[in-house]
Amino acid sequence: MIKLCLLSVYKVKNISGFFAVKKSSMLPVALNSAHYEEAAGHFTVVLNWGALSWSSPIHLLYEDLVVLFGWDLKSLWITANQKCCDALLRAGKPQDAVKSYRYMMDNIDETMKASCLEWSNGKSLVMQECGALILTKGDTALAASDYDRAIDLYSAVIDLNSGFDVVFANRSKAKLGKMLWDDALLDVRKVIQLNPSSHIGYQLEHAAFHGAQRYNEAIAAFEMMLSKLDNAPDTETRKLRQQYLNPSEVDCAIQKVIDAKLDNAPLCVLDTATGFLCDRETQIRTFKTSIEYKELVSSAITHRDIQMKGVEGVVMTYFQYVMLSHRWEGKEPLLQDIQGKDVYKLNPVGGIKKLQSFCKTARDLGYRRAWSDTCCIDKSTDAELQASVKSMFAWYHHSMLTVVYLSDVLPLSKLGALGKSAWNTRRWTVQEFLAPKELEDATGIDRQAVMAFHPGMRNAREKLQWASTRITTLPEDIAYSLFGVFGVRLHVDYSEKKQNALGRLLQEIIAQSGDITALDWVGKSSDFNSCLPADITSYNDPPCKLPSPSEDEIQASVSSLRGVMALQSASQLYQTLDYQSAPHFAHRRLHLPCIVFPVTEARRRRSGYDHHTYTYELMSDGLRNLDITTDNKFTPFSPARPPPAWQTILLVRPWSRHLLGLHDNADDTQSIDNWSMSEFSLHDSSTAQTGPIHSDSDSRALQLIVNLGQPFSAFLLARQRDGEFKRIASEHDIIAQVKDMASISYLTDIRTLEVL
Repeated sequence: MIKLCLLSVYKVKNISGFFAVKKSSMLPVALNSAHYEEAAGHFTVVLNWGALSWSSPIHLLYEDLVVLFGWDLKSLWITANQKCCDALLRAGKPQDAVKSYRYMMDNIDETMKASCLEWSNGKSLVMQECGALILTKGDTALAASDYDRAIDLYSAVIDLNSGFDVVFANRSKAKLGKMLWDDALLDVRKVIQLNPSSHIGYQLEHAAFHGAQRYNEAIAAFEMMLSKLDNAPDTETRKLRQQYLNPSEVDCAIQKVIDAKLDNAPLCVLDTATGFLCDRETQIRTFKTSIEYKELVSSAITHRDIQMKGVEGVVMTYFQYVMLSHRWEGKEPLLQDIQGKDVYKLNPVGGIKKLQSFCKTARDLGYRRAWSDTCCIDKSTDAELQASVKSMFAWYHHSMLTVVYLSDVLPLSKLGALGKSAWNTRRWTVQEFLAPKELEDATGIDRQAVMAFHPGMRNAREKLQWASTRITTLPEDIAYSLFGVFGVRLHVDYSEKKQNALGRLLQEIIAQSGDITALDWVGKSSDFNSCLPADITSYNDPPCKLPSPSEDEIQASVSSLRGVMALQSASQLYQTLDYQSAPHFAHRRLHLPCIVFPVTEARRRRSGYDHHTYTYELMSDGLRNLDITTDNKFTPFSPARPPPAWQTILLVRPWSRHLLGLHDNADDTQSIDNWSMSEFSLHDSSTAQTGPIHSDSDSRALQLIVNLGQPFSAFLLARQRDGEFKRIASEHDIIAQVKDMASISYLTDIRTLEVL
């Protein structure tokens, strides 16, 4: 009864199956006729029909059908797949053939796979040709960055049991191109398994780990790759090692960049993320455990020539810091108060609250490091204090940002409030300027001058004026706060006096640059040297601006001197001045080259209601009479009542090579004498002239005489008993002028005087 039921079911199922079987009987004819396209189509129809599908419910009854009718439907289904595969291969469709083969292998049980493998091995030559063709297409797709197609093609080759290490390597490259890091790693491990002595697998493993941001594993894989290259049996492969660096070489290069960066960075900073202080060693150690460092190493080892710009960019970003500009108020936290402590957890009172606010501001702006002069300098260590004061300007200059804390300016204050802030009166804040528009108005410093600012000696007198109205808590800081502005590094000694500290700074400015604009001041003389001011406030007034003749006026004067003045004398004067050395200090004595005009008569005038100053009318051969006001009292004299021989008073014109129309371009950071530069305005001797042509040397000599005939800034020197001189300080600028520029004899007293 059961068999009859089954027979009726099979009859129903095979109503259409008859046609399928009949159609399949045509396939050998198509194959023999080499109609491979047609044959493949026939087999595809048969395989797509549900009755022969391996997943069809009829497979559950295969054994019964074999017993009842002797049908072997499994073999029939497999044979159809094999013949379809063969037809597709012959039709030049290797990828479709592989898909058909893959489908067959995926849908049969383990007992049937053995026979299928035997069949595929029997077709090995054809399958090899198929694999080679697909592999070529895969390589083409990979070269064209068509990663999806490349992955499919390489997968097809692997399905043909042609998965040697190169195929897995190329498929991993395609997966790397798709940023499928974990999938790529699976293929990479297969490459290493198939060819463990090759460096290729480890090279790809490094790329996969690097892409997955597993940098420690990436570096380890790369080191293994280098080992394989070093131990390669052939010379050509070993030569590949020269293309790469090992991690220690990269670390050395990175360390040099770190050292260069930290040369201009604070010795100690606050970590805005943790709230703890960290010195340079801690910063470096933290960096070398960071993901930024490991990524940098993993990237840099792949090239012999390190891309230093990339290294510098990572280092600069990691070690960037923010500086605090403020004024000390009340009890400020020192280094010892916060060392080893989280500043965010300290009691927020006084200076601690300000420090916490600063650190949070820096952190919120995306900066990990912050510096404050209160707690980031160990003031108990003289060496660190010295280094910090000398380097502070450089730290501000190289910081990413300076945050200004204004305790006396409310957040919604009106424009101009900054100008009234006590912060704006502090001398240390000169080197902390950010130069926005309001800051220009508040400080009185031209915005363009600040924007174009460069540390060094150029425009020394102007920089001294910037600082002249500001104050410091410690008197010596009057000078120390300007070390960075002028680019000097001097010893810091808070036991020295204000005049000594300022004197050493001004001495260094003149010694390094030959710039004597620092001698252009009014006020009281310093105990350090009488040619220097006792206080920086003496530079508050700008340099005296004297009228400068136009080019036409200069040429007219030069023409008028021809035939009147002996050219030989003018040329000799020019040569004498040309040979003068630059002013310099030695043992606190100023050696000053100058044109000397001995004072022949001094008459005292009434000085009004000021009983602390004295006014004198001075006369000197060749000069127009002039008045000076000073707090130095000396006995009037005249030719009839001359002073003692040792008590000579000289009116001097400090010498500047600018008078010759020369400029030394060897160091543009030096500001050559700008002593009332407008008065020394010169014009090149090659300027177009009208009238007869004269030699350049004659023209330069006469042009010098014209310039010497203009009004000039001068000062008085009084001779001391030992033959040295001291400056007689004046309350006002001393402006002198020769009576007759043609009287060259009055200009020939040129000396280098030693001034105490």
